Amino acid sequence: MPHPTTPANRQRIEEAQLKRLARVKQVTHKPMPMIGPEMIQFFKQSVQKRQTKLSRVAECWGTLVPETLNRHCALDGLNRGTLCVLVDTASHLYELKQLLLSGLEQQIMLACQSAGLRKIALKPGRWYEGAEDRDRKVRFK
Repeated sequence: MPHPTTPANRQRIEEAQLKRLARVKQVTHKPMPMIGPEMIQFFKQSVQKRQTKLSRVAECWGTLVPETLNRHCALDGLNRGTLCVLVDTASHLYELKQLLLSGLEQQIMLACQSAGLRKIALKPGRWYEGAEDRDRKVRFK
């Protein structure tokens, strides 16, 4: 049996220690689930469904509401059959309300019945920053 201080024996001992250290210090990572399928499922359930309904309503709104009023309105959302519309000034809000009461609301609801539209709610508010048309910048919540 070789003496413990021989160079060959020392090398074997060092190699064994290195192997043990490598085994002990090695970190095994658990495989992460892929996010792609979950994102696609979220998009289909949450975004695509709502966007499809709101896009139909927006298309009807754009064709039936006069352009002079449409520039002062923004569709805020469609929730439980109620379309929320922001109108930037009180005078335009009054004018749009009168137009809806004169029969436009019924036309829009008939055209958007497949999207589940049952009611239109008008709210005063701005969706942009700046006073002039050329200075308008969309403001995000």
